[in-house]
Amino acid sequence: MGYVIGVDVGGTFTDAVLDDDAGTIVAAKAPSTPPDYSRGVLDVLEALAAQLGAPVEEMLANTHHIAHGTTSSLNALVMGNVPPVGFLTTKGHRDSIYIMNVEGRYLGSSPEELQNVMGQSKSHGLIPKKHALEVTERLDRDGNVVVALDEDSARESIRTLLADGLQAIAVSLLWSFRNPVHEQRIRELVHEIDPTIFVSLSSEVSPRIREFARNATTIMSTQIGPGLRDYLGSLEAKLRERKLAGPLLVMQSNGGAVAAAEAPRNAISTVGSVLTGGVVGAVSLGKQLGHRNIIATDVGGTTFLIGLVVDGEPVRASSTVINHHPINVPTLKVHAIGSGGGAIARLDSGGNLQVGPHSAQAVPGPACYGQGGTEPTNTDANLVLGILPERGLLGGRKPLDKELAREAIRTRIAEPLGLSIEEAAAAIYAVQNAQTGDLLRKTVVEAGHDPRDFVLYAFGGAGPAHCAAYAAEVGVREVIVPLGQVASAFSAYGLASSNIVLAAELSDPGTMPMDPLRAARNFDRLESQVREQLDRQGLTYTSVQIEREIDMRFAMQLAEVATPLPDGALDAAAIAHASDLFEQKYADLYGAGSGFREAGIQAITFRVRATGILPFSPALPELKSADSTDASAARLGSRKVCLDNAHGYVDTDVYDYSKLLAGHVLSGPAIVEVPTTTVVVPHNTTGTVDRLGNLNIVAK
Repeated sequence: MGYVIGVDVGGTFTDAVLDDDAGTIVAAKAPSTPPDYSRGVLDVLEALAAQLGAPVEEMLANTHHIAHGTTSSLNALVMGNVPPVGFLTTKGHRDSIYIMNVEGRYLGSSPEELQNVMGQSKSHGLIPKKHALEVTERLDRDGNVVVALDEDSARESIRTLLADGLQAIAVSLLWSFRNPVHEQRIRELVHEIDPTIFVSLSSEVSPRIREFARNATTIMSTQIGPGLRDYLGSLEAKLRERKLAGPLLVMQSNGGAVAAAEAPRNAISTVGSVLTGGVVGAVSLGKQLGHRNIIATDVGGTTFLIGLVVDGEPVRASSTVINHHPINVPTLKVHAIGSGGGAIARLDSGGNLQVGPHSAQAVPGPACYGQGGTEPTNTDANLVLGILPERGLLGGRKPLDKELAREAIRTRIAEPLGLSIEEAAAAIYAVQNAQTGDLLRKTVVEAGHDPRDFVLYAFGGAGPAHCAAYAAEVGVREVIVPLGQVASAFSAYGLASSNIVLAAELSDPGTMPMDPLRAARNFDRLESQVREQLDRQGLTYTSVQIEREIDMRFAMQLAEVATPLPDGALDAAAIAHASDLFEQKYADLYGAGSGFREAGIQAITFRVRATGILPFSPALPELKSADSTDASAARLGSRKVCLDNAHGYVDTDVYDYSKLLAGHVLSGPAIVEVPTTTVVVPHNTTGTVDRLGNLNIVAK
């Protein structure tokens, strides 16, 4: 059957995992290479091939597919590093993207930011007004043409945008999700004038009610579409030159992949691609370990990410927020802050120690990398504390300079605060663990869950060094550090584990109980769309799973809840059951008794999700069992390590992971060195190697 490869392109490192579905799993890590991330992808593929003992061309010739995840699209949007695009909308509605439905003033802001009224920025515009033009046309709410499209004025607006050098145009007309005829005609007019222009239609990108969110989603998808098209096209061409046989797939926010050729037309669906890989991997590993409630945490070089798996299924959301704008993207619900290994430690205007959100990333990297970085990071602090080995990362292939780390901490943190270098490093470590613990609390507790009912999985290059500490912040009793063959490349393992997942949706507001025939027509239309998309992926599936859901709300409210519908024919009983289920899910989210059925229930948006199951199910291989719990044969020695101020620097046993066997038990404090990460077993805990090679950390 060949190989399946998952490639996770992060801001600092690019990870890859290869699986042959017959027990062979190998992982590799290489530095990311901004701005041309494809070089890092090719580097990590070379590293995989080296482990197989084969040329990269031979490996790729035997590859069924590559599943690729990247933060490049999300980073481009967050940092505003996108090309100018044009926007065409219905006459009289251009300013909706500047008024922002008022919510654009506060969406995505923390309570602290909202309280600082004077410090808030009011400039969240997506595009300058000169690039937002109107066309004469009008549909009513049922999709009937009230005013025909004035094609002459539309051509004039198109030429005005193109004359300003724009290479991409977003089109979002009023009520177009009920009838796309005018949007489709405008695309034809654009391509009559210039067939090379990239065009996105809201009726294809986001056929959902609410004008502002639909406009914002379409514009952002247009901003990243051409760049994604060029990057994927170039990468795929390079892979074909190296004999890649199977397709290149791109991970989406919904937890599934899509063919690279299909991704740019709905580019916004890829914005959370890397963020979801770890959650998908957690679901896969959870099936092997028997865990159904999982907190998946990923600490990479730039970000700290959290996703939840509840009762065996990842928690989903129907939208997200980027730069104060609501984005209509079905996604696995992942929370993130800028608190990775490369997060920069600094003093704010009040002299308080802050860690992140800015990151040293791969270039210049932490000060200890010796690449010109002068600002202290989490990685620098961990090196000074003895957590990281002085010989470097990646088994010594990435050298670290402890003196550069000490100097950065001394000048930027220690001396201004009147601390020793060691005390300042310990403070950075403590702040990192506290703020990641805060995000854990917000994610789990505010969603109505008890952290004690969950197992925490920790991965990423920096995650294993901090996981036991931030898990203790919220009372999680058991921590699993996935090691084995995947180690810090666990998100890439998730990518390799992913299937093809496609979603289609359509807003058709109506009062419940809705006519079952009307609901069935909507679902049949959407199912036809996703099955046609599945056929275009160029892959063979072992099976196809279809899921249906409706976003519902109580009348006169805005909060919508995605409610699943059962398989099979829809009748009055099925529709009534959906209303009952909506009420239960609403109560779970907002509290028992918070709903009021007498106000009426409305169905708003219909959605179908199709999963094409691929003939690969990567499973971690069993590890050889030890004869006893004694792990002394894997002990490398000891070094002075400081994990908290209470204990200070103490002699700490250091273990070589490659020599550990299933059943070995480590007593904290201990350090486990893996070529791609470092695991901390804190004081008063034990670490037990399980049958798959993972390290299970629990309090004594």
